[in-house]
Amino acid sequence: MTELDLSGNDLQDSEVKLLSEGLASAQCKLETLRLSFCGVTVEGCAYLAAALSSNPFYLRQLDLSYNYLQDSGVKLLAGQRDNPQCKLEILSVDHNAECYLKSTLKYACTLTLNKDTAAKSLFVYDGGKQVTWVRREQQYPDHPDRFESVSQVLCHQALTQRHYWEVEWRGSWVDVAVAMRSIRRKAGPYLSGFGDTDQSWTLYCSEDHYSAKHNDQIEEIPAPLSRSHRVGVYLDWPGGTLSFYSVSSGSLSHLHTFYSTFTEPLYAGFGMEKDDSTVIICTEEGIPGRSHSAVVQSQ
Repeated sequence: MTELDLSGNDLQDSEVKLLSEGLASAQCKLETLRLSFCGVTVEGCAYLAAALSSNPFYLRQLDLSYNYLQDSGVKLLAGQRDNPQCKLEILSVDHNAECYLKSTLKYACTLTLNKDTAAKSLFVYDGGKQVTWVRREQQYPDHPDRFESVSQVLCHQALTQRHYWEVEWRGSWVDVAVAMRSIRRKAGPYLSGFGDTDQSWTLYCSEDHYSAKHNDQIEEIPAPLSRSHRVGVYLDWPGGTLSFYSVSSGSLSHLHTFYSTFTEPLYAGFGMEKDDSTVIICTEEGIPGRSHSAVVQSQ
């Protein structure tokens, strides 16, 4: 193997240390290593620099963009290039994660739930800002956009640029999702559920864990130490990324990033199927970063 892409996996420094031990081996002939969005700090840079010092002969490209390197971490790695035996040609350290995440907050947008898409098991209220699962079926009129076999709802707004929003959730579990308008509404639960096909992406949130799902592929996500019932979502439609964060006391902890090429407008959506499960869409004024008070941290 000459190329390894672990971007978006939240390895953090402890796992970067293990990776670096393998990289330092004379048997390792890896030429390209991508660790974007992995929560790497100065400590992780030190491990990687030591690996390059031990085995400088093969690695040609190292991508550490969107991490927490600081100037000292970058210097540790850049210093290895002074070694005449070092083959490293491309060292990507652009976009410091803290600055990157803070900058997403300026894209905070206003979302409202589209009652015409809501399953009859969902009660939409508070001007389209809240939705709750209820046992008593709602008397919504039939509509071609309404979900029938799954308790889901989409928002009105078509998203085609950079957008950030936050939601609070309550209950046993909820889906915080983004979907294409073409997502199926009348098919069975395994064809129209968020994350079941290539038409939607979702973060499943419960009391004890998160999971990310797209095209029926599920990835389990460890819960951050600072457990929260608030989720931030950043969509970079032109850049092809969809990121989810746990929000606690004004801080953001990265949970997962999907990478894709978006070709049509996307819509925020939510799903739930338990008593009193609720999602509340936060207003722009309720997002801490709008007053420049947010602190951004790795998980």
